[in-house]
Amino acid sequence: MNFIEQLKYRYKNGNTLFRLIYINVGVFLVVALFSIFFQLFKINVVDLTKWFSMPSNLSQLVKCFWTPLTYMFYHEKFLHILFNMLVLFWFGQLFLMYYSEKQLLSLYILGGLSGAAFYLLGYNLIPYYEAAAYYSLLMGASGSILAILVASGVRAPNMEMRLLLLGPVKLKWIAIATVLISLFGLTSANAGGEIAHLGSALAGYLFVISERKGKDITLFITKIINFFVNLFQPKPKVVRPKFHAQKMSSEEYNQKKANDEKEIDRILDKIKTSGYESLTAEEKKLLFDQKR
Repeated sequence: MNFIEQLKYRYKNGNTLFRLIYINVGVFLVVALFSIFFQLFKINVVDLTKWFSMPSNLSQLVKCFWTPLTYMFYHEKFLHILFNMLVLFWFGQLFLMYYSEKQLLSLYILGGLSGAAFYLLGYNLIPYYEAAAYYSLLMGASGSILAILVASGVRAPNMEMRLLLLGPVKLKWIAIATVLISLFGLTSANAGGEIAHLGSALAGYLFVISERKGKDITLFITKIINFFVNLFQPKPKVVRPKFHAQKMSSEEYNQKKANDEKEIDRILDKIKTSGYESLTAEEKKLLFDQKR
């Protein structure tokens, strides 16, 4: 199996979290390679940054209407994508402890769209940003990731995460700190990104609050994704089995379900006392499988 085949296999068999990371890294590498090629041979075909990034200027946005979706997968700088993918990996795993992979993808997109909406409104309605609105561009997965981070912090506020130099810190303080950083950065050089972060953080907060009331605000995005997946996915052939496996009795099923629930409760208690890193690989797998 060569390198390309390995990538395809890992993408196909990986969970949604790893697929999001693969997509972000893939877009970064492809755009970077094409940009280098264009510069070396002085080819002025298209500005790839403007092709993927979202402009705050409404007249420009009409011409590249797809960018409210593409910007959240595009990074221009290596350190930008490195930091974002690390945070996505850490908090994506925490998110999947409580929610499904479909909800992870849908909140990623909803967080990005909410950030884009705040960015457009802020730069076109607030006088302070009037001059920058003509040339500003929004790019990066930071907003989408912040929605996942805040959702994790609201869902499990007292869960601790070990941070370099700081030691164990509760998720609620991490979420609050990231929001405050964005608030204090509203007049910084990255003001557009900070405005978008606030919109994304709000999406993450509302997701958890609504979920507690039995509503999933990401459901409409999940339905749209499922529609396009089913549209391009070939229908499998129906093969009638020659024999049927013996089904579990209701008593056996209930017993298995009760045992699984006890095991999940034990794992969650272990996380509360010792942290997520104390789990074994088997315990992590069981926890993720229960949320699929």
